[in-house]
Amino acid sequence: MIVILAVLLAVAVAAPRPAMAAEPAVVIPAPTVDDPRAAGPLQTAVLAGGCFWGVQGVYEHVRGVRQVLSGYAGGDRATAEYEVVSRGGTGHAESVEIRFDPKELSYGEILRIYFSVVHDPTQLDRQGPDSGTQYRSNIFYVGESQKTIAQAYIAQLERAKVFGHAIATRVDPLKAFYPAEDYHQDFLQQNPDHPYIVINDLPKIDNLRKLFPAVYRERPITARGN
Repeated sequence: MIVILAVLLAVAVAAPRPAMAAEPAVVIPAPTVDDPRAAGPLQTAVLAGGCFWGVQGVYEHVRGVRQVLSGYAGGDRATAEYEVVSRGGTGHAESVEIRFDPKELSYGEILRIYFSVVHDPTQLDRQGPDSGTQYRSNIFYVGESQKTIAQAYIAQLERAKVFGHAIATRVDPLKAFYPAEDYHQDFLQQNPDHPYIVINDLPKIDNLRKLFPAVYRERPITARGN
């Protein structure tokens, strides 16, 4: 009975998200400042771009990515819980932690997908149907190289006037990443018929396939890295 109640609670918490059609994606220029692909240990990127269900779902389809976790970044460990974060005011953003192979995928390429497919970087403290600082556009950099690449890329896109409005994406140092509850992991894969997923997130997967065929993989990995 306890297990059943826990599952019902998880579904109830996740279900209320409203739905809104996803915006069409466009291919944007590749970053002029980037680390070249090179053999080495796996690297980590942490990004926030609205509901983490879709962000995780997109990067699980990207070649060179070894693992993607949904979670929280920007706040303290004590408030890294879905129900608390959803109220706003914690400093957290729904985020994903991406573990990738730098031999197959560069940090700049990850950001190009982020700005092209994952979300609308011009929306301030919201993304599509979701509003609040927890849904902000935020790059959490790991090391000075990522900071340089992210800031240079945003400046490049602004100069080129790629978007119709100013980019609202924040660039902050990563203090810590806290994985989300188990029922949020691989939510898109586990719930492909969920109305929010169908309307908001599956179009992102389709856009990734169309716009970035060289890095798209049909069979996604899971949060476990399988």
